[in-house]
Amino acid sequence: MGDSTPADQYLDAAAGLLQRVREEESENIAAAGRLLAGTVAAGGRLFAFGAGHSSLAAQDVVYRAGGLALMNLLVVPGVVGVDVMPATLGSALERVDGLAAAVLGSSPLRAGDALVIISLSGRNALPVEMALEARALGVRVIGVTSVAYAAETSSRHSSGSYLKDHCDIVLDSKIAVGDAELTHDSVPAPFAPASTVVTAALLQSVMATAAVALADSGIEPPLLRSGNVDGGHDWNGRVLEEYGDRIFYRH
Repeated sequence: MGDSTPADQYLDAAAGLLQRVREEESENIAAAGRLLAGTVAAGGRLFAFGAGHSSLAAQDVVYRAGGLALMNLLVVPGVVGVDVMPATLGSALERVDGLAAAVLGSSPLRAGDALVIISLSGRNALPVEMALEARALGVRVIGVTSVAYAAETSSRHSSGSYLKDHCDIVLDSKIAVGDAELTHDSVPAPFAPASTVVTAALLQSVMATAAVALADSGIEPPLLRSGNVDGGHDWNGRVLEEYGDRIFYRH
């Protein structure tokens, strides 16, 4: 291994994390997939939220070829991605008390829906409050987080709790505190984060589980197809029309 490149080391680290997730989170992944499938079968709606880079995995399951058409992005202005200027403002907004309640109050979320909340640390006010408020509304919450942060960092929510404490199902990404997989003698800080790779894979495994669970229950899963394959646009048009009342990214 002495001759392995940084790229080799990173890919090995990512593969190791994915293997841990496969071995240690399989029951939770199955439960999360069943929860989403059950929500769809019962007429509920599906939403996903992540702040900053955690939003990347949320966006990866919304309006996605090969994905469930019913997954909607819950948008909090200024925190979805890193396009807010300055980018540091997004990090500051995650710590604002009351923001999640205001967003949920003006969103279409209602009792019987399901919300996936992605937060690597799970310590900031926004994801903790969002989980609390959503469950109070009767929404089922799936949290995707690194449970290690709860043991090694302090909460930034007034309750002192973390995202993992307010979820129906928790998916642990196994990411080490600091989210940097590599070190090097001549590099002054740890580097090479893997949270996006692992979290996106976790969520896609949940979506795959949900699609098959729907099919096994006799419901054709409302999947989108690539617009770059022949017939894809026509297929998607039919799905979007049939489920238009549960799809909010078109309005």
